[in-house]
Amino acid sequence: MWLRNSIASTLGINVPIIQAPMILQRSLVPLAAAVCNSGGLGSLGCAEMTAEELEQRIDEMRLATSRPFNLNFFLHKAPKFDRKLDTKIRALVTPFYEKTDLELPTDTSSTELETFGEPILELLIEKRPKLVSFHFGCPSSEIVNRLKSAGILVATTATTVKEAIAIEKAGADFVVAQGWEAGGHRGSFQSGFEETGIGTMALVPQVVDAVGIPVIASGGIGDGRGIAAAFALGAQGVWMGTAFLSCLEAPITPIHRKTLLTASDEDTHLSRAFSGRPCRARKTSYSLSVAENRPDLHDFPLMYNYSSPLKKHGIENDDLEHQFLLYGQSAALNREMTAADFVNKLTAEATNVFQQFSNNQT
Repeated sequence: MWLRNSIASTLGINVPIIQAPMILQRSLVPLAAAVCNSGGLGSLGCAEMTAEELEQRIDEMRLATSRPFNLNFFLHKAPKFDRKLDTKIRALVTPFYEKTDLELPTDTSSTELETFGEPILELLIEKRPKLVSFHFGCPSSEIVNRLKSAGILVATTATTVKEAIAIEKAGADFVVAQGWEAGGHRGSFQSGFEETGIGTMALVPQVVDAVGIPVIASGGIGDGRGIAAAFALGAQGVWMGTAFLSCLEAPITPIHRKTLLTASDEDTHLSRAFSGRPCRARKTSYSLSVAENRPDLHDFPLMYNYSSPLKKHGIENDDLEHQFLLYGQSAALNREMTAADFVNKLTAEATNVFQQFSNNQT
């Protein structure tokens, strides 16, 4: 039975379905807690939180659920500002500022987004969530050991087999194999994104064959058929973000919700235009212009200094061409319902697929 496996047992969840961590305009706690209470694993994207904010969100989660949950962090390096590059980027984005009557920030050299460090690590060890996951990099063996010594499980995203092997060597408990189809930022840390894009169907079985730790499939999984396919390829869990955005508890704007419900398979592309790192987002005139020009861009997260005012304008004016909507290639499969109903529906759909295969073999 696909529901009874090592990931479900180790995490203490009923269903090996993990709501992927996301960073949205409002708190993800209601959605994450609802997923937890439904037997899956809810997640919070914590990369933009201070230690104080993180502690508050952990406390809110524990008020909303007694079940295990996941906290996710970025492992990016501190960016370097280049004045010559700044001049080129300003020339590229100026037409969009003129079109929206916005003023381009005069100082784009700094960021308030801190790198993962000791204050956050110490807080995690104190609070002891069930799972801590990482994106954009492989944590050092020292970080992994400190977390595991506190009874915290560790997962890290891989977009290639080479990255998955590095994650296992660092001592992580799980690998999240993220395919090219996935919405949001790619977790690549040893490979570029323009020359390396492996789909979930190809990536998952190769990672399963290459490592001895359980593999969680991510990217393009939108219903029970996708879950069954992931498990058939050797995954022991699924990591679903876009699909959960249409749950009623998801803190998204009405226009964002409408966009998801009318999405198609060709809506998105990978772009560094918004943050400086490749992410799959809805195509806009801004992101397409940057892709067409293919310029050098500042590293994550300095590009937010150029894109965030446009994003803010887009949200305030329901202007999709200047919003930053992250979702994957399976968004057309999204359905509106509560998180509890969705987890139950996914479970029933996947179980039905396996039963159909079993019946066909008898």
